[in-house]
Amino acid sequence: MARNNEDRMGARPADDAPPASIVDQPASKPVGLSFVVPTEHVELPSKGMFYPEGHPLHGQETIEIKHMTAKEEEILTSRTLLKKGIAVDRLLQNVILNKAINVNNLLVGDKNAILVWTRMLAYGPEYSAKVTCPSCGENSEHTFNLQAGSVTHPELFGPEDGFTKVTDSTFGILLPKTQVLAEVRLLFGEDETYLSRVLERRKKQNLINHLTDSLLTEQMKRAVVSLNGVTDRQQINEFIMNMPAADSRHFRKVYTTLTPNYDLKQEFGCPACGELTDMEVPLTAEFFWPK
Repeated sequence: MARNNEDRMGARPADDAPPASIVDQPASKPVGLSFVVPTEHVELPSKGMFYPEGHPLHGQETIEIKHMTAKEEEILTSRTLLKKGIAVDRLLQNVILNKAINVNNLLVGDKNAILVWTRMLAYGPEYSAKVTCPSCGENSEHTFNLQAGSVTHPELFGPEDGFTKVTDSTFGILLPKTQVLAEVRLLFGEDETYLSRVLERRKKQNLINHLTDSLLTEQMKRAVVSLNGVTDRQQINEFIMNMPAADSRHFRKVYTTLTPNYDLKQEFGCPACGELTDMEVPLTAEFFWPK
């Protein structure tokens, strides 16, 4: 919901106020410009749930952000910030109005929603990106509508989707093969930063073929709170490393379902083979630099 942004270019004189004459205005005084940056209330996929008491977003269903300005564009071009991999986080920190909110303490799904809306408010909902057809492998450019995304929230699902609520901030996933009950938590911005660093480290070690599996395993390690009540990290990590493939696959599927997020999956029609596929919108380097 947009904030009331009337009279952004300065105060308007009352209807009965006499018009100012040219003589009344000193010729040497330049006309000043004032502009209030518009803001928007963005719906949080988490609806403010899963944040502890005392967190600025506890119980809050929306977050107010400002529209991007030239200052934020400069952040995205900073070589230092880009090299450190923190340009986007710095951008989001800038547009969030409540400075008590730390990007690292945002749930990943809420962070994604803010990211998408920041981009839409700046450049509009249309986003063109190169995609690869999963059926024929042909590369093509496709235009996505970011506004067609939808919010997903655990309350929209139920036990039949493979998880149950354990506490106010954790869920239980019963692994089908081992019959182990995994208590899991949602990931925050700091977890995402950790996983990004793991990815960079794996790239430097040339472990390209193991990147995906490695990140999925690390994600599970970060998400699991306990296994059948066992909270010892060494035992948890060892179990995850040796988890049967069926359990691992089930875990990933259910965890994706229970994670509040801004779902950007849209239908893609391949111009080469004509196959229709549901495709996740790729967030490439062009996301904040439309053509």
